Amino acid sequence: MLVLLPPSEGKAPSGRGAPLKPESLSLPGLAEARQAVLDELAELCAGDEEKAREVLGLSEGLRGEVAKNAVLRTAGARPAGEIYTGVLYDALDLASLDTAAKRRAARSLLVFSGLWGAVRVTDRIPSYRCSMGVKLPGLGALGAHWRTPMASVLPEAAGNGLVLDLRSSAYTAAWKPKGEVAGRTASVRVLHAPTRKVVSHFNKATKGRIVRSLLLAGAAPKGPAELVEALRDLGYEVEAEPPGQAGTAWALDVLVDEVH
Repeated sequence: MLVLLPPSEGKAPSGRGAPLKPESLSLPGLAEARQAVLDELAELCAGDEEKAREVLGLSEGLRGEVAKNAVLRTAGARPAGEIYTGVLYDALDLASLDTAAKRRAARSLLVFSGLWGAVRVTDRIPSYRCSMGVKLPGLGALGAHWRTPMASVLPEAAGNGLVLDLRSSAYTAAWKPKGEVAGRTASVRVLHAPTRKVVSHFNKATKGRIVRSLLLAGAAPKGPAELVEALRDLGYEVEAEPPGQAGTAWALDVLVDEVH
Protein backbone atom coordinates (compact mmCIF):
# COMPACT_ATOMS: atom_id res chain seq x y z
CA MET A 1 0.00 0.00 0.00
CA LEU A 2 1.23 3.47 -0.91
CA VAL A 3 -0.31 6.36 1.05
CA LEU A 4 -0.11 9.82 -0.53
CA LEU A 5 -0.17 12.68 1.98
CA PRO A 6 -0.14 16.47 1.68
CA PRO A 7 2.60 18.33 3.55
CA SER A 8 1.84 20.72 6.37
CA GLU A 9 2.00 24.45 5.78
CA GLY A 10 3.76 24.99 9.10
CA LYS A 11 6.89 23.00 9.84
CA ALA A 12 9.10 22.22 12.80
CA PRO A 13 12.52 23.91 12.98
CA SER A 14 15.36 22.27 11.07
CA GLY A 15 17.38 21.56 14.21
CA ARG A 16 21.11 20.99 14.40
CA GLY A 17 21.51 17.81 12.43
CA ALA A 18 23.74 17.32 9.39
CA PRO A 19 22.63 19.35 6.36
CA LEU A 20 20.63 18.07 3.44
CA LYS A 21 22.13 15.38 1.22
CA PRO A 22 19.96 15.53 -1.91
CA GLU A 23 21.39 12.27 -3.24
CA SER A 24 20.09 10.42 -0.16
CA LEU A 25 16.42 11.25 -0.76
CA SER A 26 14.01 8.55 -1.89
CA LEU A 27 12.66 8.46 -5.45
CA PRO A 28 15.96 9.34 -7.18
CA GLY A 29 14.10 9.80 -10.44
CA LEU A 30 12.98 13.17 -9.04
CA ALA A 31 16.55 14.33 -8.31
CA GLU A 32 16.99 16.62 -11.33
CA ALA A 33 13.61 18.29 -10.82
CA ARG A 34 14.34 18.72 -7.10
CA GLN A 35 17.69 20.35 -7.80
CA ALA A 36 16.07 22.83 -10.17
CA VAL A 37 13.52 23.94 -7.56
CA LEU A 38 16.10 24.02 -4.77
CA ASP A 39 18.49 26.16 -6.82
CA GLU A 40 15.89 28.72 -7.84
CA LEU A 41 14.16 28.89 -4.47
CA ALA A 42 17.40 29.38 -2.54
CA GLU A 43 18.62 32.04 -4.99
CA LEU A 44 15.28 33.85 -4.92
CA CYS A 45 15.20 33.96 -1.13
CA ALA A 46 18.84 35.01 -0.80
CA GLY A 47 18.13 38.05 -2.97
CA ASP A 48 15.24 40.52 -2.90
CA GLU A 49 13.24 39.64 0.22
CA GLU A 50 10.11 41.48 -0.88
CA LYS A 51 10.08 39.76 -4.25
CA ALA A 52 10.57 36.39 -2.59
CA ARG A 53 7.75 37.06 -0.16
CA GLU A 54 5.44 38.02 -3.04
CA VAL A 55 6.32 34.92 -5.09
CA LEU A 56 5.79 32.62 -2.11
CA GLY A 57 2.56 34.35 -1.08
CA LEU A 58 3.79 35.09 2.44
CA SER A 59 2.28 37.65 4.77
CA GLU A 60 4.36 40.20 6.65
CA GLY A 61 4.24 37.96 9.70
CA LEU A 62 5.88 35.14 7.76
CA ARG A 63 8.81 37.20 6.53
CA GLY A 64 11.21 34.91 8.43
CA GLU A 65 10.32 32.03 6.11
CA VAL A 66 12.28 33.75 3.32
CA ALA A 67 15.49 33.61 5.36
CA LYS A 68 14.83 29.94 6.12
CA ASN A 69 14.68 29.13 2.41
CA ALA A 70 17.89 31.05 1.71
CA VAL A 71 19.95 28.58 3.78
CA LEU A 72 18.33 25.30 2.70
CA ARG A 73 21.67 23.76 1.69
CA THR A 74 23.37 24.38 5.04
CA ALA A 75 20.47 24.13 7.51
CA GLY A 76 20.18 21.06 9.68
CA ALA A 77 18.06 18.23 8.31
CA ARG A 78 15.63 15.98 10.17
CA PRO A 79 13.36 13.11 9.09
CA ALA A 80 10.43 14.51 7.13
CA GLY A 81 8.09 12.84 9.59
CA GLU A 82 9.47 15.21 12.25
CA ILE A 83 9.49 18.31 10.01
CA TYR A 84 5.82 18.18 9.00
CA THR A 85 3.42 19.32 11.73
CA GLY A 86 -0.19 20.47 11.87
CA VAL A 87 -3.57 18.80 12.36
CA LEU A 88 -3.06 15.74 10.13
CA TYR A 89 0.42 14.98 11.47
CA ASP A 90 -0.63 15.58 15.08
CA ALA A 91 -3.38 12.98 14.63
CA LEU A 92 -1.02 10.59 12.87
CA ASP A 93 1.56 11.03 15.69
CA LEU A 94 4.34 9.04 14.05
CA ALA A 95 6.63 9.30 17.08
CA SER A 96 4.26 7.29 19.29
CA LEU A 97 3.76 4.39 16.86
CA ASP A 98 5.14 1.01 17.86
CA THR A 99 8.20 -0.34 16.08
CA ALA A 100 6.28 -2.44 13.56
CA ALA A 101 3.94 0.43 12.67
CA LYS A 102 6.92 2.77 12.21
CA ARG A 103 8.42 0.31 9.74
CA ARG A 104 5.14 0.23 7.85
CA ALA A 105 5.06 4.04 7.81
CA ALA A 106 8.59 4.20 6.40
CA ARG A 107 7.60 1.85 3.56
CA SER A 108 4.17 3.20 2.71
CA LEU A 109 3.90 6.94 3.43
CA LEU A 110 4.79 9.46 0.74
CA VAL A 111 4.49 13.20 1.44
CA PHE A 112 4.04 15.49 -1.56
CA SER A 113 5.92 18.80 -1.60
CA GLY A 114 6.34 21.83 -3.82
CA LEU A 115 10.09 21.74 -3.17
CA TRP A 116 10.92 18.02 -3.04
CA GLY A 117 8.18 16.58 -5.25
CA ALA A 118 7.57 13.74 -2.83
CA VAL A 119 9.56 12.30 0.08
CA ARG A 120 9.25 9.40 2.47
CA VAL A 121 8.85 10.19 6.17
CA THR A 122 12.37 8.89 6.85
CA ASP A 123 14.03 11.19 4.30
CA ARG A 124 16.07 13.88 6.05
CA ILE A 125 15.12 17.40 4.92
CA PRO A 126 15.45 20.93 6.33
CA SER A 127 12.47 23.05 7.27
CA TYR A 128 11.26 25.12 4.31
CA ARG A 129 8.35 27.11 2.89
CA CYS A 130 7.23 26.42 -0.68
CA SER A 131 3.74 25.22 -1.50
CA MET A 132 2.76 23.39 -4.69
CA GLY A 133 0.74 26.46 -5.70
CA VAL A 134 3.87 28.63 -6.03
CA LYS A 135 4.89 29.90 -9.46
CA LEU A 136 8.64 30.52 -9.55
CA PRO A 137 9.87 33.19 -11.98
CA GLY A 138 12.10 30.75 -13.86
CA LEU A 139 10.49 27.33 -13.53
CA GLY A 140 6.90 28.49 -13.53
CA ALA A 141 4.05 26.72 -11.74
CA LEU A 142 5.40 23.93 -9.56
CA GLY A 143 2.42 21.64 -10.16
CA ALA A 144 3.30 21.62 -13.86
CA HIS A 145 7.04 21.36 -13.14
CA TRP A 146 6.55 18.09 -11.26
CA ARG A 147 4.08 16.51 -13.64
CA THR A 148 6.55 15.00 -16.12
CA PRO A 149 9.02 13.39 -13.68
CA MET A 150 6.16 12.19 -11.45
CA ALA A 151 4.50 10.46 -14.42
CA SER A 152 7.28 7.86 -14.52
CA VAL A 153 8.43 7.80 -10.89
CA LEU A 154 5.11 7.47 -9.05
CA PRO A 155 3.70 4.43 -10.90
CA GLU A 156 6.95 2.62 -10.11
CA ALA A 157 6.68 3.62 -6.44
CA ALA A 158 3.08 2.40 -6.35
CA GLY A 159 4.11 -1.05 -7.55
CA ASN A 160 1.18 -3.45 -7.86
CA GLY A 161 -0.62 -2.44 -4.67
CA LEU A 162 -3.31 -0.12 -3.40
CA VAL A 163 -2.78 3.64 -3.64
CA LEU A 164 -4.54 5.54 -0.85
CA ASP A 165 -4.73 9.18 -1.94
CA LEU A 166 -5.23 11.62 0.95
CA ARG A 167 -3.73 14.68 -0.76
CA SER A 168 -5.36 18.09 -0.92
CA SER A 169 -6.33 19.39 -4.37
CA ALA A 170 -3.22 21.56 -4.82
CA TYR A 171 -1.00 18.49 -4.66
CA THR A 172 -3.02 16.35 -7.03
CA ALA A 173 -1.87 18.77 -9.75
CA ALA A 174 1.59 17.18 -9.61
CA TRP A 175 0.41 13.62 -10.26
CA LYS A 176 -2.92 12.01 -11.07
CA PRO A 177 -3.01 8.21 -11.26
CA LYS A 178 -3.91 6.96 -14.71
CA GLY A 179 -4.83 3.70 -16.35
CA GLU A 180 -4.30 0.54 -14.34
CA VAL A 181 -2.87 2.45 -11.36
CA ALA A 182 -6.00 4.61 -11.15
CA GLY A 183 -8.13 1.47 -10.94
CA ARG A 184 -6.47 0.52 -7.67
CA THR A 185 -6.42 4.04 -6.25
CA ALA A 186 -8.85 5.20 -3.57
CA SER A 187 -9.32 8.94 -3.13
CA VAL A 188 -10.72 9.81 0.30
CA ARG A 189 -12.61 12.80 1.56
CA VAL A 190 -13.97 13.28 5.08
CA LEU A 191 -17.48 14.63 5.56
CA HIS A 192 -19.08 16.06 8.66
CA ALA A 193 -21.96 13.59 8.95
CA PRO A 194 -24.73 16.00 10.09
CA THR A 195 -24.07 18.46 7.24
CA ARG A 196 -22.32 16.17 4.72
CA LYS A 197 -19.84 18.97 4.06
CA VAL A 198 -16.05 18.94 4.08
CA VAL A 199 -14.79 20.76 7.17
CA SER A 200 -11.04 21.41 7.20
CA HIS A 201 -10.36 20.29 10.77
CA PHE A 202 -12.47 17.14 10.49
CA ASN A 203 -10.86 16.36 7.15
CA LYS A 204 -7.23 16.70 8.22
CA ALA A 205 -7.53 15.13 11.66
CA THR A 206 -9.55 12.16 10.44
CA LYS A 207 -7.13 11.47 7.60
CA GLY A 208 -4.31 11.37 10.15
CA ARG A 209 -6.31 9.00 12.34
CA ILE A 210 -7.14 6.76 9.39
CA VAL A 211 -3.48 6.33 8.49
CA ARG A 212 -2.55 5.73 12.11
CA SER A 213 -5.29 3.11 12.50
CA LEU A 214 -4.18 1.25 9.37
CA LEU A 215 -0.52 1.29 10.42
CA LEU A 216 -1.21 0.07 13.96
CA ALA A 217 -3.54 -2.66 12.74
CA GLY A 218 -1.04 -3.87 10.17
CA ALA A 219 -3.79 -3.69 7.58
CA ALA A 220 -2.69 -4.57 4.06
CA PRO A 221 -5.68 -4.12 1.75
CA LYS A 222 -4.86 -5.19 -1.79
CA GLY A 223 -7.31 -2.81 -3.45
CA PRO A 224 -9.99 -0.19 -2.83
CA ALA A 225 -12.75 -2.71 -2.03
CA GLU A 226 -10.54 -4.35 0.59
CA LEU A 227 -9.68 -0.90 1.98
CA VAL A 228 -13.37 -0.14 2.50
CA GLU A 229 -13.75 -3.35 4.50
CA ALA A 230 -10.58 -2.67 6.50
CA LEU A 231 -11.76 0.82 7.44
CA ARG A 232 -15.20 -0.45 8.44
CA ASP A 233 -13.55 -3.14 10.58
CA LEU A 234 -11.60 -0.35 12.29
CA GLY A 235 -14.84 1.46 13.14
CA TYR A 236 -15.06 4.04 10.38
CA GLU A 237 -18.30 4.81 8.57
CA VAL A 238 -17.43 4.62 4.89
CA GLU A 239 -19.43 5.17 1.75
CA ALA A 240 -17.75 3.91 -1.40
CA GLU A 241 -18.33 4.72 -5.04
CA PRO A 242 -16.64 2.29 -7.43
CA PRO A 243 -15.44 3.93 -10.65
CA GLY A 244 -17.92 4.12 -13.48
CA GLN A 245 -15.26 3.33 -16.07
CA ALA A 246 -11.84 1.74 -16.29
CA GLY A 247 -8.85 3.90 -15.42
CA THR A 248 -10.74 5.94 -12.80
CA ALA A 249 -10.04 6.04 -9.07
CA TRP A 250 -12.50 4.93 -6.43
CA ALA A 251 -14.15 7.70 -4.39
CA LEU A 252 -14.49 7.03 -0.65
CA ASP A 253 -16.37 9.23 1.83
CA VAL A 254 -15.61 8.80 5.52
CA LEU A 255 -18.39 10.25 7.69
CA VAL A 256 -17.60 11.67 11.14
CA ASP A 257 -19.63 13.44 13.81
CA GLU A 258 -16.72 14.87 15.76
CA VAL A 259 -12.98 14.55 16.14
CA HIS A 260 -11.24 14.30 19.51
